[in-house]
Amino acid sequence: MNLINLFKKILPYVKPYRFLVAITLFLTLIGSLLAQVNAVVLDWTVDSINALVGSPEFTWGKAVKILTIVSIVLLGKEILRAGISFAQRNFGEKLRINISQRLSLGVVERILKYRMAFFARSENAPGMLQARIDQGASSISRTIQSFFIDLLPMIVSSVLALVLIFAANLYVGLTALAIVPIYFWITSRQAKKLKGSRKNMRGFNEKRSGSIMNILESMNVVKSFNREEIEMAKQTELQNGFYGNQMKIRKASFGYDSLKSFVSQTGTVLIIILTSYLVLIGYPGMTIGKIMYHIMLFSNVTAPITQLQRIFDDLNDAVIYAEGYFDIVDADNEVEPTGGYKPEKVEGNFEMKRVDFTYPNGTKALHNISLRVDSGKITALVGLSGAGKSTIVNLLDKFYEPDCGSITLDGVDLREWDTRFLRENIGLVLQKNHIFDGSVEENIRYGKPGATIEEVYEAARKASLYDQIIALPKGFDTAATNLSGGQQQRVAIARMFLKNPPIIFLDEPTASLDAIATEQIKNAIDAIKQDRTVIIISHSISQIIDSEMVYALKEGHLEQSGTPDELYKKGGVYKDIMDASARSLNIEKLAQTIDFSDDDDD
Repeated sequence: MNLINLFKKILPYVKPYRFLVAITLFLTLIGSLLAQVNAVVLDWTVDSINALVGSPEFTWGKAVKILTIVSIVLLGKEILRAGISFAQRNFGEKLRINISQRLSLGVVERILKYRMAFFARSENAPGMLQARIDQGASSISRTIQSFFIDLLPMIVSSVLALVLIFAANLYVGLTALAIVPIYFWITSRQAKKLKGSRKNMRGFNEKRSGSIMNILESMNVVKSFNREEIEMAKQTELQNGFYGNQMKIRKASFGYDSLKSFVSQTGTVLIIILTSYLVLIGYPGMTIGKIMYHIMLFSNVTAPITQLQRIFDDLNDAVIYAEGYFDIVDADNEVEPTGGYKPEKVEGNFEMKRVDFTYPNGTKALHNISLRVDSGKITALVGLSGAGKSTIVNLLDKFYEPDCGSITLDGVDLREWDTRFLRENIGLVLQKNHIFDGSVEENIRYGKPGATIEEVYEAARKASLYDQIIALPKGFDTAATNLSGGQQQRVAIARMFLKNPPIIFLDEPTASLDAIATEQIKNAIDAIKQDRTVIIISHSISQIIDSEMVYALKEGHLEQSGTPDELYKKGGVYKDIMDASARSLNIEKLAQTIDFSDDDDD
């Protein structure tokens, strides 16, 4: 991306605010004209006083009149310029804020439409994505501000000053004009030299943001393993790279800035010498006042240009960071595909045929999977970690698309289903569910935004959560993020009860709950399972043996399928998992304990 492409990208965001742009441009022109008043007034003042001093008609009255006129003009100009400057900056800032808002909302609107594969890529990790969005929106909005509030007035002021210098004297104008391209050439060289370092800075910023977030999210692990020194060493290496690259940029900038200052001062000296020479030889129109006139106008030419590098820095940052921002916004191939199929009723008959799937990071999770999920029945997916169970659920929920093979729901290819409609008819409870900022009530209502408070309470009761929440000081107004892990899991389950869909996916729904809560939730889930299509992933024996069909997976391959009894008798993956689960629960000792308790009761 270059500056031209950047402005083309920004243009659609600016168009809705054409009126603000027009006002800002008009005020810029007026402000730039007023910036030349000092030079004109000083030229007239010096010549008028010089003529008066050498005249036999000198009186203090005439001198006071000259000074009064000068004072009124300059003070009036400053008052007018202050008002115009305020209005210009006010409209310019309003333009920046409006565009910044559109940029922020635009990228959120886009990423909400993207497929899950986009977020599964390592370069799109949450911390790095957040940094790319924030820095991109911020740098682009600064570009708008720099252009309309800083750069444009500078250019107009410089051009007007040059025009006035040429109008006064061609030779002085050519001298002033000769300095400008040299200055721009140095500035362009500086930009090219620092482009690579600035791009590196973007990468460092993204890595810093992601690494700090990673430390904060895994603080309990860091401390439990006493790995503070290791994490500190990683941060030190990253920060050294960041600040070393930053110092490299600053050092080069200081060198170029010194060179540009020398060129600017050289131009001023040349203007003084040339104008003085023309005055001394009596060149037509050249007076002592013209010396100050040319110096001040040349200052109006060079002063904006001396600020140009700061604006160029912002523009170059914008080009670099905007590239990352628009990579996100313009990722049309990442938009989640959707069909238009919306039947009156969803039965819930899934079928996968010869499905392969590979995650964006290159991990192949499924190999030639064929299975069927019947409507109104409970289907269990079992296997060791990494077997591909959750991947199947992700494919059935249309989070990803298979590499090959087909997936159908009620005989219709999943790609033809309207994605939004499909997910409205699926309830998903994960092992670890996200809790949003907000109250418990708001988090439960996420399952059905239009639900009444009575429906929210009923869903909480079904999830065995109501009594615990109502006992809190703020009740259902309690911040959901303040709940325990088990309580947060019940909030997620309550969402599913409130949604009340015909298809339910349960991925270790009771993994973080205690034994009593697990039993309560199991009973509630058993109740909602009736006449629904249910797919369950669980290591809980009690939930697996309730299923009517079991698919046992191993390393992405389908090893066995059948009823729980059939698979146990066959032996293999399913029997190994069931036996291991029974041993982990110490079933025999547990049975003896329960029997002993029963005998005592007798």
